[in-house]
Amino acid sequence: MKIALLVAYDGTNFHGFARQKHARTVQGELESRLSLLLRAPIETVGAGRTDAGVHAVGQVVSFDTPSSVEPEWLKLRLNKLLAPEIVVRAAAAMPDDFSARFSAMRREYEYRIYRSPTPDPFRDRFALWVPDRLTLSAMRAAARALIGEHDFSSFCRRGEGSMVRRVRAITFASRGDELIVKIKADSFCHQMVRSIVGLLLDVGMGKRAPEDVGKALRAKHRNAAGPVAAPRGLHLVSVGYPAGHSSGLTGSPRPGSLDPR
Repeated sequence: MKIALLVAYDGTNFHGFARQKHARTVQGELESRLSLLLRAPIETVGAGRTDAGVHAVGQVVSFDTPSSVEPEWLKLRLNKLLAPEIVVRAAAAMPDDFSARFSAMRREYEYRIYRSPTPDPFRDRFALWVPDRLTLSAMRAAARALIGEHDFSSFCRRGEGSMVRRVRAITFASRGDELIVKIKADSFCHQMVRSIVGLLLDVGMGKRAPEDVGKALRAKHRNAAGPVAAPRGLHLVSVGYPAGHSSGLTGSPRPGSLDPR
């Protein structure tokens, strides 16, 4: 039986999503509890391999069970064992060919920034404090160079094979003193979103010109983009699938998306 989970987590105290032999990770915690509940070794597949300190409200995890199980029972039992750091927001039986990673058609991340006069201890866990003035018009202009299919070698760690990716949209939403940078793509390479945000912040603060983003993209060298933004502001918010692979999970506001909002 194939099961999919819609998962949210506070990534602060985890060494990323992907399992590691000697470190506490989100996937490792999920697999440990699933194996306990189902009385068999369980290996999961995640839609996105978030880094240490990165959060999620819409991570999708899939796995095979050795026998039939009620998804709602599994959701309730997992939440008793894992909440509040990790919460299963929905669980559903899926077609046998479903894979949280390989069936995904798109992924969407948000990077949260707040611009109060002083740091806020109640927000700093999930957003980056930027006291400097940001010029949004310059950031929007800079982001246009990244839309479409490109080689994102300048924005990714080496050693992952092809770094050609298609970015569908980069948008900016301002709410009071909070700025949310939303990036949607078919897929992302390692540290790509944080590298993009780091460069856009430099443009917004006047440290670099908007045209530097296009130059960095064409350079195809990691040093061209500059430092990555801190992990705490990054959130995996949704993963999109073909309509037939998403209808089982509740909380999805539109066909083809396992979106918790």
